[in-house]
Amino acid sequence: ERTSLLVDLPPLRLPLVSNVLLKTLARLEWYLKEVIPLFLIGTAVMFVLEKTGLLAWLIHAGEPLVAGWLGLPPDASAAFIMGFLRRDFGASGLFVMQSQGMLSSAQVVVAMTTVTLFVPCIASVLMIAKERTWQIAAGIVALIFPLAFLVGGLLNRLLHLTGWGAS
Repeated sequence: ERTSLLVDLPPLRLPLVSNVLLKTLARLEWYLKEVIPLFLIGTAVMFVLEKTGLLAWLIHAGEPLVAGWLGLPPDASAAFIMGFLRRDFGASGLFVMQSQGMLSSAQVVVAMTTVTLFVPCIASVLMIAKERTWQIAAGIVALIFPLAFLVGGLLNRLLHLTGWGAS
């Protein structure tokens, strides 16, 4: 026997203000207990890297990959490192470079595609480690970073082959 393709929808009612407030407060409490400490840890890691000089070393170490494979100015390496530590810092760094005329349209596409494919930020990695395991978080990072750079570099080559990437 054929079944009808109609799905019964429950009656739509206005939500009770008390229910909305209760759920909002529960979510806010969860956010304050679970997420804020991870952001603080991420900020502390960034502070330690900057104060020890490791941040400058990481930026310098990434320049050949960023400039050679992705076809971006070496200064974009800082935006990628900062993008892992705090996603909004990476995007704002690339925006500043583009607004100063340091990036062509093709370079913006390559940079934003690569940054988008990254693990969102260190706080996300910490959350993955907390919800799963450190091994899974490390595995995800070990897979995602090379994949993001692979796709970004291939996109750079494709744009140059099509003539869109020509400066």
